[in-house]
Order: sequence, then C-alpha cells, then structure tokens
Amino acid sequence: MGDPRDTGLIDGDRLTVALSALGVRRGDVLLVHASLRAVGTVTGGPTTLLTALRRAAGRDGTLVVPSFTPENSDTSPHYRARIRGLDAEAREAVRASMAPFDPATTPAPSMGALAETVRTAAGAERSGHPQTSFAAIGPAAGKLLAGHRPDCHLGEDSPLARLYEADARILLLGTGYASCTAFHLGEYRRPGPPLRTYRCVVTLRGVGQWWAYEDVALDDGDFGVLGAAFEEAAGPGDVRTGLLGSAPCRLLRLRAAVDFATGWLTEHRRPGS
Repeated sequence: MGDPRDTGLIDGDRLTVALSALGVRRGDVLLVHASLRAVGTVTGGPTTLLTALRRAAGRDGTLVVPSFTPENSDTSPHYRARIRGLDAEAREAVRASMAPFDPATTPAPSMGALAETVRTAAGAERSGHPQTSFAAIGPAAGKLLAGHRPDCHLGEDSPLARLYEADARILLLGTGYASCTAFHLGEYRRPGPPLRTYRCVVTLRGVGQWWAYEDVALDDGDFGVLGAAFEEAAGPGDVRTGLLGSAPCRLLRLRAAVDFATGWLTEHRRPGS
C-alpha cells in the first residue's frame, strides 16, 4: 500500500505538526478564525482540527473563537439579506420567529464549523453578548470571557480587550484579514468613533423581547487594506505565515495588530465616520 498521506486526506498528527511549525506554542492564548474548507479534506472534520489546535497549544493553552449571532438581530446585514424582496407582512413574520439569545443553546451557524465545534465542546464557555459572543476552551476561558457587557460588542468591556491584556495571538487559518475581528478593538480606541443603534432579541425577566442599545458602528469594509498595511509594517515576530493543509495561514500578535489598527484607522477614517 502507498503512503496514506498521498490520498489527499489530512489527519490530526499532520495538522498538529503544521501548527507547531507555524509557531503555535504550548500555553498560547489563540483567537482562531478558520475555514475548514480551505484546509482540505480533514479526517474527522472540525473535531480533528480542534484536537490538533489543543495539542499544539498544550494543556495550558486556551482557544477562543467568535460565536456571533447576527441571526437574532433586525439591524444586521444577515437580517437585511434574509428579508430582501419580502413584503411587510412577511418581514414581520420573520421578526416574530426570531428566538432570544441564550448563551447555552443559541447556535452560531454563520461562524463556521470550527466555531460551532468549540462552542459545543465539553468544558467550553461562552460570553453573554447577544450578538457578538465568544466561545473558548482552556484554563483561561472563564477569565477571558467574563464581563462581556451586552451593550459593548467588541470594545473595552469585551473579550477582545481581555485577549489584548493576555498578549494573545490571532490565527487566521485559511481566512484573510477581512475576518480579523481584533481590528474592531482599534475602532473603539480611535478618537470619535461613530455610534449607531442595534436591536436584537433577548430574554429579560424570563420573557423574550426586543432590546435596543447604542454602540460603536462596526465597519470591516477596509480591513483587507488595513491588514495588508499591517503586514508590510510588521515588526519581527508580529506575523508568521505558513500552510495548514491547503490553507494559507497567518499567526499574528494581537497587541501589535490592534495597536497598528488603532493608528491606521485614526489616520484613514475621519472622526464620526
């Protein structure tokens, strides 16, 4: 028989070796954005990838993933796409069918297979924001996810700020800078970020209801350009690149990425825009 590695299947051992070669270290805190499809055919799917990540980061490492839920909001691009072309009655029926966020049970289908695998893994924890929660597994999960205020998507009272304090790293696994959630923390830290109103379904006093709040107007439309500029200006160790299966990967220092984003956004976006 030939070498099974020649079949195109990627097993957990190969993934672990590749992650270590990329620079994932034992004890790392990793914010992971992953496209399993970009990796190739992984034996065992996202569960195998999660196991490989945990082996590379070791028992003292913690993995964090976005577990966002735009599905329970009527102010999200996801909702606008869902109701496009519907009449008023049909739009109201969609709103009426939207369930309140429950951190224990609400799925995050738009975040990808790895994120859902982390969210549902034994021992995983999840922050409480009804639209931009994070899920994590590992010894630092509770500390990183605590205190996520429901009116603060991705700012100082979110896990992104705790990840910054923990000197975490970002793993873009088959995804580009447009998916780099940490850049949003730079939006909060630049002077005069614009605000907007958000609405979502939550449970208040045991009853599901709509809730509106004001927060920074999030805009990732220029994150690809921002990421390219960051990579060009990056210092030693700020960006490492490699392949995981077929997927191009970047391993970034989160603090460096956020600090650069704060300055770049201050320079390239006008206050209030």
